[in-house]
Amino acid sequence: MMLKLKTYLTIVIISTLVVMTACTDLTETVHDQITEENFNPTEDDISALIAPAYSVLRGMKLGWYSFFDLQEESSDVMVTPVRPNGWYDGGTYIRMHKHEWDRFQGQPNSTYGQSFSGINTANRVIYQIESGVVPLETGQEAILAELRGLRAYYYWILLDNFGNVPIVTDFSDESVPEQNTRQEVYDFVVSELNAVIPNLTDEVNQATYGRFTAWAARSLLVRTYLNAEVYTGTPQWEQVITEADYIINNGPFMLEPVYKDNFSLNNHNSQEFIWAVPYDELLGTGNQYHMKSFPPIMQRAYGMEAQPWGGNAALPQFIDTYDEDDGRLDDTWLMGEVEDPETGEVLANFINYMETTESGVPQPFDWGYSPAKYEVPRPGAQVDISTDYPIFRFAETLMAKAEALLHTGRSGEAAVIVNQVRERNFDPYSEDKIVTAADLTGGSKYQYGFTEAGEIVDFEGGEDIVFGGFLDEIGYEFAAESFRRRQIIRFKTTSGESVFTAKSWFKHRATHSDHLTIFPLHNDVLNVNSNLQQNPGYE
Repeated sequence: MMLKLKTYLTIVIISTLVVMTACTDLTETVHDQITEENFNPTEDDISALIAPAYSVLRGMKLGWYSFFDLQEESSDVMVTPVRPNGWYDGGTYIRMHKHEWDRFQGQPNSTYGQSFSGINTANRVIYQIESGVVPLETGQEAILAELRGLRAYYYWILLDNFGNVPIVTDFSDESVPEQNTRQEVYDFVVSELNAVIPNLTDEVNQATYGRFTAWAARSLLVRTYLNAEVYTGTPQWEQVITEADYIINNGPFMLEPVYKDNFSLNNHNSQEFIWAVPYDELLGTGNQYHMKSFPPIMQRAYGMEAQPWGGNAALPQFIDTYDEDDGRLDDTWLMGEVEDPETGEVLANFINYMETTESGVPQPFDWGYSPAKYEVPRPGAQVDISTDYPIFRFAETLMAKAEALLHTGRSGEAAVIVNQVRERNFDPYSEDKIVTAADLTGGSKYQYGFTEAGEIVDFEGGEDIVFGGFLDEIGYEFAAESFRRRQIIRFKTTSGESVFTAKSWFKHRATHSDHLTIFPLHNDVLNVNSNLQQNPGYE
């Protein structure tokens, strides 16, 4: 895992993520065989030096076997059913839906490997700077803080999805890493973020877009504290409120008046973004969500250059919980009839229905609403698109505070915040659309239960979910943004069990197995490092 550092540097500046908007000049520059004696880095060189630590994020977030797939397809919101052109793929998507994954499952291993790739790259650049191989006369503390913060983000992903992983910070250490506990990884993430915040920039402008700033660090603290009870057994609701209040009261962020502007082709202009992954269809590739979400007929409907593959879709039980007047429904999912833009011919009619047998009988492409949250260019969409991916939005800060307020007995204050976030999605926002404290603290609208032929045959419902009304609200706000798995792990039924393990949906039956709230370490990972033990509950 560790590499010997040569006495020269080969720095290739390509598709640099740190060039700060999806529309900024991403022209390639090459510096080959630069020795440490004659390397005097400029500001542009520093950006290029740290860019590889960021570039991992592109493929991780919305590429193949992506973080998106791992978080959404293991949840009660989305599934990839068998389609006319395939998508059985050895049953991998069915296993994700049914929570039948094992140590050979590809999606978790992809996230694990990408996270450690980012960590290793950050460690390498930190080593180069601290050892003097890359001489920095000014700004060293800020660059090191940025790299440590980014590394903490990768470790947060591992903390959330795998729990017990090695903490590796020394690039020059060639010993086999030891395994750390989930508590130790949590402590490391929190400690690192608090340590680097004083040296991180708090500027929000074109030069800092896509980079790990003090605001990103505080947002990651909010998210980590929000899930602290899952990670450690000890809730940190007051810490959530403290960190969220700092962002709310001191940051320049605000809700975009139009929700879908956060996911438009020009979403790099969003005032709501705290940290985002910039994409470019030619020079910063990786956003391919539409290829896996849109059926092939959408090539004709949208005038796409590339033919999409079809695949995942929303679960009807989740869709049924929406208020039909909520604009987020239309802004997130491809629904109803789509027409040929030239002839007006109806090409497909997306319906809120899916059915399949246990063995996976192919379903028509227009069964189920396809995810359509991130705008694609029309016409001309390629395999990759330039729409950026938000890691942290200001709406998350607000809703995290609201959730913490619910847990600390301040449901009225929470309702004020929820309505603040919700209001922009209704026209008009009439009195009957306002949610109350009682709505938030009541049960969920989700009609949980196993289904056959579109009907629930083993009804469970959602009335027994604690703060179920709030769970519904964050479901609508953050659908198709890689949130849902941890949401339903964090929320519990009145019996104290996680929604993730306690409930059934579509063809997934409740497992009542807590070990499934983290993924297994892949067989290949275990074979490489004999110091690692498989996560409890897995063989």
